[in-house]
Amino acid sequence: MQYSKTLQSLPPQYFSSLVHKVNKAKAEGKDVINLGQGNPDQPAPEKIVDELNRSSRNPASHKYSPFRGKDSFKKAIRTFYHHEYGVSLDLEKEIAILFGGKSGLIELPICFCNKGDLVLVPDPGYPDYLSGIAMASATPYFLPLMKERNYLPDYQSVPADISEKARLLFLNYPNNPTGACATMPFFEETASYCAKNGIIPVHDFAYGAIGFDGQKPPSFMQAGHAKDVGIEIYTMSKTFNMAGWRVGFAVGNSDVIEAINLLQDHMYVSIFPAIQDAASIALSECNGYAAELVNMYEDRRNTFMDACRQIGWHGNPPPGSFFVWMPVADGFSSEAFADLLLQQADVAVAPGSGFGAYGEGFVRIGLVESKERLLEAVNRIGKLGIFTDRGQKTFP
Repeated sequence: MQYSKTLQSLPPQYFSSLVHKVNKAKAEGKDVINLGQGNPDQPAPEKIVDELNRSSRNPASHKYSPFRGKDSFKKAIRTFYHHEYGVSLDLEKEIAILFGGKSGLIELPICFCNKGDLVLVPDPGYPDYLSGIAMASATPYFLPLMKERNYLPDYQSVPADISEKARLLFLNYPNNPTGACATMPFFEETASYCAKNGIIPVHDFAYGAIGFDGQKPPSFMQAGHAKDVGIEIYTMSKTFNMAGWRVGFAVGNSDVIEAINLLQDHMYVSIFPAIQDAASIALSECNGYAAELVNMYEDRRNTFMDACRQIGWHGNPPPGSFFVWMPVADGFSSEAFADLLLQQADVAVAPGSGFGAYGEGFVRIGLVESKERLLEAVNRIGKLGIFTDRGQKTFP
């Protein structure tokens, strides 16, 4: 059977190939420390799980959910955004329930792009942005994220004809893979740039709760006129360790929200009501949990970076997310370096080249293992003796 042109146009699933390599090594009996994925290692808080259990026993939860989600969940989202960011949202017009943040990111090009339309995409950036662009037969235009600019795109460098033709702009802060955070002046600049050029900005706020050194990452919705031009996508996956639950939401511009809802009306009948009830509890009663989570990731970050320095592997501590963006050893490509670590140290990392051309020369490290396992990973890497400071120090 021949696949449709749409399926044939899809880019390779980057994370799927990464998982395959790790699983192959594990099948060979290796003790792999997997730092290559953004999969939280902690469980969701018990209060959330308890609500899922309670609601799932309610016969009403086994009926079809309202097409556009439960009002109780949307009310919790509205309250959460007002409490956390001082942003007011219209319950019916400015909130859309999503089957995880990824689904919304992929749906948006389908909603707004036609064949040949341009979409501005960060490089390096989350690979699945390209999936929705391919499904819409649109064309990506890559915005380099450079260390010199704190991994923020330079709108002044975008040619005028590209800005005029672009339909969407994807942004993501705290950033995957670099861990960089945005500033409110940058978000203000983004809103102005998009308003001037008729571009819909889409801020992927997946790691919004995870900021370090006492800094809280800002929401794009806090920028002046942000709701006039675009939206923000939030997921329960990272803030509440609900990655496998597949639930998130979009907030912002009413026309964009309506487009998402219209598409989903034809694809789904919303999310299992018990999951929506559990997500409501997460947003309304588990805000303190996020602070504990941030402390844990910051402790892991500091432990990992200190250990890396002692083996001669030097990088910059990320201000947000649970990723560390580290340079490869001299003489290696990103792919070759990642393969070396997996084959000779049983440590899995994500090659930076998988996130775009400007990711070459780096690997992404996920702080999704205990401090003990992170130290063990650095021990193993240090024993390869591949850095300028050929330290062989081990850690307790």
